[in-house]
Amino acid sequence: MDRKEMQNTRLYLLAAFLVLALTAYLFVLYDVQVIHHEKYAAQAVRSIVRPEKVEASRGILTDRNGKPLVSNRSTYNLTFDADLLRPGDDGNGAILRLVQLCQQEGVAWNDNLPISRLAPYRYTVDQLDGQQKKLFLAYLKTLKPCAEALGQFLLRHPEAISAPEPEMEAEDPSAPEPSPEKRAQALLERLSVADLTADLLVEAGVTPAQLIGAMRQELDIPEDYTMTQARMVLGVQYELSVRKLDNYAAYVLAQDIGTPFISLLSDGNYAGAKVTLSSVREYETKYAAHVLGYVGSIGIEDDYPSLKKKGYDYDDLIGKEGAELAFEEYLKGRDGRRMVSTNSEGKVTGEYYYTEPVPGNIVELTIDLDFQAQVEGFLEETVTRLNADGDEKRGAGAAVVKVGTGEVLALASYPSYDLATFRRSENYAAVSTDPRSPLFNRATIGKYPPGSTLKPFTAMAALLDGKVTLTEKIKDTGKWVYPRDENSFSWCWKRSGHGNQTVTQAITNSCNYFFSELGYRMTMDGLREYLVQFGLGEKTGIEIPETAGLLPENPQGQDQAPWAAYGQGTQLYSPLQLANYIATLVSGGEHCQAHLLKAVKTYDNSEVVAVGNTEPVNRLDISSDYLNAVKLGMKGLVEGTLSPYFRSCVVTAGAKTGTSQVQADTKNHGVFVCFAPYDDPEIAVAIAIERADAGAALASTAVNILNAYFTPSEDGLAVTGENQLLP
Repeated sequence: MDRKEMQNTRLYLLAAFLVLALTAYLFVLYDVQVIHHEKYAAQAVRSIVRPEKVEASRGILTDRNGKPLVSNRSTYNLTFDADLLRPGDDGNGAILRLVQLCQQEGVAWNDNLPISRLAPYRYTVDQLDGQQKKLFLAYLKTLKPCAEALGQFLLRHPEAISAPEPEMEAEDPSAPEPSPEKRAQALLERLSVADLTADLLVEAGVTPAQLIGAMRQELDIPEDYTMTQARMVLGVQYELSVRKLDNYAAYVLAQDIGTPFISLLSDGNYAGAKVTLSSVREYETKYAAHVLGYVGSIGIEDDYPSLKKKGYDYDDLIGKEGAELAFEEYLKGRDGRRMVSTNSEGKVTGEYYYTEPVPGNIVELTIDLDFQAQVEGFLEETVTRLNADGDEKRGAGAAVVKVGTGEVLALASYPSYDLATFRRSENYAAVSTDPRSPLFNRATIGKYPPGSTLKPFTAMAALLDGKVTLTEKIKDTGKWVYPRDENSFSWCWKRSGHGNQTVTQAITNSCNYFFSELGYRMTMDGLREYLVQFGLGEKTGIEIPETAGLLPENPQGQDQAPWAAYGQGTQLYSPLQLANYIATLVSGGEHCQAHLLKAVKTYDNSEVVAVGNTEPVNRLDISSDYLNAVKLGMKGLVEGTLSPYFRSCVVTAGAKTGTSQVQADTKNHGVFVCFAPYDDPEIAVAIAIERADAGAALASTAVNILNAYFTPSEDGLAVTGENQLLP
């Protein structure tokens, strides 16, 4: 082959190589652009764009006239997200810088690692709530040295586990016995939150120092970090780790940060840090704390797996008490999602929404804020006056219900607390340990013997059951004796007796003799049947926690009906139950469910989502003659014994006092019920004050409540129409 032919051969080979290379290139290009276009496009997007949650604001709570009770205040949170760290970034160093900045600027950061932050390092496991304990236990099981130490300890002390051993199927006798390692693992899996204590960990050899050592090794904490620095970093790493257990990376390091702190973050280029817009609950009133309730972190009692399916993240807040809890489904907004693009340096270069956030709904409650404030004030004044006797632990509850609908217009409990400061740690400790029990809602959970406030009920029940007539007169001799049992008797408060009494007169005179006789005729079964129909001894249906009360019962071989008929015996009811029973009575027998929900509207007020149920639960067939007779008896008390108090009342009313004995050496509770206006009742009121000695002592408080409702202030009901949102 000559030289020329050799050159041509080389050219052919080079051309063939170029053709092959071009063909391969075109094939790869076709594969990327056509065959696997969607796959590689998604990978490319993920490399420069990341999804991000956009928090929806929580719905607001208003009173029946649109006045805001609980709203939101815009704020900023500091979030640490390990996904924002660039290749080559030192994650531990980034965390240390960030936490040291918080420490320097006095910004509190979230750290639930249950080891004290400073030496000597001690466990704080026993201070964790249920959800935090659950996460800590799950985390311990992921740390091999800790899991092994706990497993070996449980092998030696299986009694440390409170949960019973699960029943196993009959094992094959020839099967080999499980190894100690497998038995230890099975015991560790059975270890529950209830068993996890600081003492157990220390006894198992998992001391705070040993746990810190295991975590330092697991999380690659540099050896040159001091113990203090390591503990600070481990607190954040722990929070990130427990979130990874649930596939949730970002974590809110600090909440409600100020603009000066944000400026420092921006100027310092803190890796992994991100400032996000958020909101916190703003309490527009110091009243109705027991009605409104509060929000808090998701706890073990909240069933997080179910909440996660509904769109909740671990760091979200959720209603814990009161209306915040009762109407959570309406108040919770729907979080949005957006895609955020960043450059190689982590700077945001663009963003767009693919799901817009939807704020929570407006929940309009039945209470009237101005009226609620006045009722709380009257309770406080009365209790303060009574406390001159030195009894500083006295409490009180009051309920005002709208007749014919069951709407709760005011619900007051004294002492109360301020929601605006309650969640701060120092205030929470003071309130929760106060011996007066301000967290206890006496209006719905407090249980009190009704005393003579039950007499209008007994009169109506006996009339409806045919056990007495409107014209029948029963002669009160002062001492009612159980038929054929001289040793069983009941004294009337007037030992000389009231003489002949009709139903109306017996209510006015509060004649124990008369009602003992009616109770005997009714029997306990008959009384209980009507008590339930009037809503006593069962929950009223209100959306916040309440007691079902307690119906009277006969001890074995005894008939307590004659005493139960005028409010004695074992029966106990809440002020709300008593108010609702009076509302049922004076409405002519329409027993409605007590409720706080007036309406739910979309955040822009454009649509009504739900309304409260005002339909009667059941109806009693009360004739006008029966109703007038009972009401007249209650009016007679107002115009007679209680006239010194009711002279100043701006409306004609009916009332009944009650005195319930607690124990021989303690002052009696005072109970009071009333309704107004007399001719066409609009509201029913019930008040209970502990150790007030007599129900009549509450009359002035009741008059103040009636006057407040029927002479509203200029900025109250007289000016503001319902269903309007005020600024």
